[in-house]
Amino acid sequence: MWRLFKRGGPRNGRIYLDYASATPVLPEAARAVAEAEAFFGNPGSIHREGVAAAKLLLDSREKIARELGCKARDIVFTSGGTEANNLAIIGSARAIAARRNLAEHQRGFASLANASLANSLSLQGTHWIVSAIEHPSVLECFGEIERLGGRVDFVEPDSKGMIQPEVLARMLRRETVFVSIGWANSEIGIVQSLAKIARELHAYETANKTTIIFHSDAGQAPLYDAARVHSLGVDILTLDSAKLYGPRGIGCLYLSDRVELAPMILGGKQERGLRAGTENVALAAGFARAFKIIAAERAPESKRLEKLRHYLAKEIRTRIPGVILNGDKDASMPHILNISIPDISSEYVTLALDHSGIAVSTKSACREGEKQRSHVVEALGGDEWHAKNTLRFSLGRDTREKDLKQTIDALAESVQLSQKHR
Repeated sequence: MWRLFKRGGPRNGRIYLDYASATPVLPEAARAVAEAEAFFGNPGSIHREGVAAAKLLLDSREKIARELGCKARDIVFTSGGTEANNLAIIGSARAIAARRNLAEHQRGFASLANASLANSLSLQGTHWIVSAIEHPSVLECFGEIERLGGRVDFVEPDSKGMIQPEVLARMLRRETVFVSIGWANSEIGIVQSLAKIARELHAYETANKTTIIFHSDAGQAPLYDAARVHSLGVDILTLDSAKLYGPRGIGCLYLSDRVELAPMILGGKQERGLRAGTENVALAAGFARAFKIIAAERAPESKRLEKLRHYLAKEIRTRIPGVILNGDKDASMPHILNISIPDISSEYVTLALDHSGIAVSTKSACREGEKQRSHVVEALGGDEWHAKNTLRFSLGRDTREKDLKQTIDALAESVQLSQKHR
């Protein structure tokens, strides 16, 4: 099993079409990790080995910041996208709760980062908004916000998956403290107009003299869209190396100067006091190397994958009657195609394709295996079977047209068998 894949892409005849779940590690990124492992010193130490490790960590932070168009100190490393989302949302909640407690009770606590204080507080009287089609690592955090007493409203997308800024604007209240809208959806690929949403939020802030923190789970969006945070208008941005051809186990947050967070992990003062624990210098180096490479290749790779996705969609609709394309191909990332097929079992088709040497998914990998329909496709409306009978094809650097031809043949055959036995 371990010989099935090599660094950089599939081999042995396998066709991998699940890049939205996980990308292979670029050989250059793997080398960066290996080279950085020689810097074994603790970056917090003041001796030569520690200083060398700290310098490499700073260099990685600066490289990522350069691609995002921000300062190096705005970048906080985490263990991945899930931790980054938790720190962004729950960290904000704890800071807000602690600040409200200080104001109400006039206690002399030294810092908003007192997590034990924040844990004991409620969020009664606060209002939070999140889109209904977010990743589970975002939605579960808002479930915790509700358990702590905060009011959470879910903004629904239109039939194509877009969050309309004017719809969100009508949901804003003076008690609104936080809004979370994902930049690009990992199931249907739709790319949201973050800048337009940010303008609505800032207009409301100005008119009502309030502060609304705007968070976006960017996930894999930087693969095919320039991630200049100031043009997006966000206060917090989540990134995950594992979605960007970098090593597993590391991600980061961009934090604007407006953001106050309480830590989720207690201990030392690493990462501006927001993420205790000795920093993983080697993974940070691999993350930075991968990010730089994919940013340089973004434009031509986007065009190449868009043509392949168009070919895949056209051929599938020709070969398989009744297929529904979920989302809006003109407003989505170029590498994701999400479809619904009538009268099939998505799990059966996925396993049949896997048996034929082709890897696809039914929905987000964090929802795979759960006996439920896609919450993203369900939010688009349509017939009940649309959300139940979904397949997601996500293309990547190693995808070629010949792979898609083989996939279409195998898909048509597996669909016929699935429909026959239902």
